[in-house]
Amino acid sequence: MSDASLVWDPHQYNRFEAQRDRAALDLLVRLPEDFAPAEIWDLGCGTGQHAALLKRRHPNAHVHGMDASAAMLEQARALSADVDWSVGDIASWRPEQSADLILANASLQWLPDHAALFAHLAEALAPGGLLAVQMPMAWETRHHTIMRETAAEGPWASVLTGVDTIAPLLAAEAYYEALAPLCDDIDIWSTTYLHVLAGDKAVLEWMKGTALRPYLTALAGDPAMQEAFRGALGARLSSAFPRRADGATLLPFPRLFLVARRR
Repeated sequence: MSDASLVWDPHQYNRFEAQRDRAALDLLVRLPEDFAPAEIWDLGCGTGQHAALLKRRHPNAHVHGMDASAAMLEQARALSADVDWSVGDIASWRPEQSADLILANASLQWLPDHAALFAHLAEALAPGGLLAVQMPMAWETRHHTIMRETAAEGPWASVLTGVDTIAPLLAAEAYYEALAPLCDDIDIWSTTYLHVLAGDKAVLEWMKGTALRPYLTALAGDPAMQEAFRGALGARLSSAFPRRADGATLLPFPRLFLVARRR
């Protein structure tokens, strides 16, 4: 699916900025130290921190930050970074000039047909250019399973039937197969983070920033039903992920990383 139709809340998304930012920084640190890209795209740039970071690292580069959400880009523009911000859909993205670096941090999981998508992204790279991707491996996690089960039950079920959320990722080998015809130095790995979350109903608040957006968007026309759904889901998540005596809630969260160089 494309996330172009979703209603995003930049404030809610940024509530857990430190936890979400860790994966992006772990990805960026894997780029070669001597890499000097001239044309950079951050696809699904959100509120813009990583596009702005790339501009600081590569001040002579032309940096583009693209996102489907105008609300997210409004926050990005407030950073006053020398970045070309634009509203766009990754699925239909066609750069006028080949990219030296394409960053896609926690954005591609919303899109279908990854075999074709990753081949297309590789084709958009200049020779020697890098594709750097991070995606949550969330579909199989306990909290996503609880979210889908709750959506299928209760008075909201008929509204939420058929609403797309993120899909399972491909196997790591399938991403290699998609990129191998055009890329060398393909590095794919996964990491599971143990996020230490604070506050009441912490896992629900975490999910409200991203995973729940399709369901909350679908229920936006009926605030009472939306609130009832959130309440039922929050209760189940709090039972599955209880708050510890020290006030913390622990959320295991696996992510897939990929860096590939266009030959």
